Amino acid sequence: MLAAMPPPPPASAAPRDESVVRDRGDACPGALRLHAADDGFLARVRIPGGLLDGRAALMLAQAAHRLGDGRLDLTSRGNVQLRGLGANCGGELAELLAAAGLLPAPAHERVRNVVASPLTGLDRRGLPDVAPWVPELDGLLCADPAAAALSGRFLFALDDGRGDVASLAADVNLTARDGGRALVWTAGARDGALVAAPDAPRAALTAAAYFLDAAREAGTRAWRVSELPSEHALSGARLTVRLEAAGIAAESAPVPARPPGPPAAPEPGLVDGPGGTAALSALAPLGRLTADQWCHLAGLTGRLRLTPWRGIVVPGLPADRAGRALAGLADAGLITAADDPWRSVTACTGRPGCAKSLADVRADAAAVVHASRGRLPVHWSGCERRCGHPRGTAWVDALATADGDGYRLSVHGRPLPYRPDLAAALTAARDTSEDAVKK
Repeated sequence: MLAAMPPPPPASAAPRDESVVRDRGDACPGALRLHAADDGFLARVRIPGGLLDGRAALMLAQAAHRLGDGRLDLTSRGNVQLRGLGANCGGELAELLAAAGLLPAPAHERVRNVVASPLTGLDRRGLPDVAPWVPELDGLLCADPAAAALSGRFLFALDDGRGDVASLAADVNLTARDGGRALVWTAGARDGALVAAPDAPRAALTAAAYFLDAAREAGTRAWRVSELPSEHALSGARLTVRLEAAGIAAESAPVPARPPGPPAAPEPGLVDGPGGTAALSALAPLGRLTADQWCHLAGLTGRLRLTPWRGIVVPGLPADRAGRALAGLADAGLITAADDPWRSVTACTGRPGCAKSLADVRADAAAVVHASRGRLPVHWSGCERRCGHPRGTAWVDALATADGDGYRLSVHGRPLPYRPDLAAALTAARDTSEDAVKK
């Protein structure tokens, strides 16, 4: 029987100021480099900005049905994973993805990690539309041989000014500003550079090249900006100089303070848009969709936007049809309401897909989801790696124990009091106050 377990004795904190030294290459999976898992092989297909047309989406569903387990997993970067693939399907999968336009540059396929504000241009906030930056940056990445040296974990974030994807600790950030300008900055920097909006994608690529040069000079094989040693840290002043040298007019500017609270992920439901249009915002329980659910979404308007919060936005509906379409998504088993208990529950892959997992975390989450509601999100982890956990907000950590028959609960690393009943323990944990978390 599942239970909340007593917390273990406190461990000594590891130092956080040591440089990260990579002694191996980046093994991040891709569409061509498959990862061997316990439930078969896994492919991760990059979808820059989460922007996907209906034809490509349907071909992904076809690949999941023909070659995998019939499901599509959404990642925390708005990408898609196919699981349960056979050992010899790589060639056929590559052909399907290439035909769908999802492999424009095989040598760069793992570095096309771009997130963008999912509602940009779709709501009535009047913010600049950064969606056109996505294909331009993607094209620049794919055309630059040097960019292939980026790791599969390096991330670009294109924010329209609402602060949603700018909160995701990306390596290179672009934020739209008033007056047709954009701010580009690198992770951890206090200052960035203001450039003209049309120069923003090229400025982002220049910032990535700055990182690659710093990583080579450091000799630590860093995968991400945050891994650079302090003496090789990137700065806004030096970025401005590099931009000017590349022919991009730039001026130094401070990076805005990160807004308090969790990132502003799209609320599930209807999104009123300009000119009598609407969009639908939905989430997939635990980030997994069946091929049928996926095809339903793809068939509504022929366009999808995948979000870094494992959600889907369907743009371009006439406002008078949107309510009925949203009800259809709810009937298909997707999350379309803010009070849905699945909305704030996430989990790693768990058993049987991951050899490192100590429990079938998805099944365990499903067993108590309706009996353990609360304010804080909860993430179920099968091992200490805590893959896919929330970022930018307080969250309840439900970590499987070594015997696989219970979970230890904590918030921000602070162990919570033991309760034998898991649902009751989770409910209490999810209502933990911010003051209690900070003590």
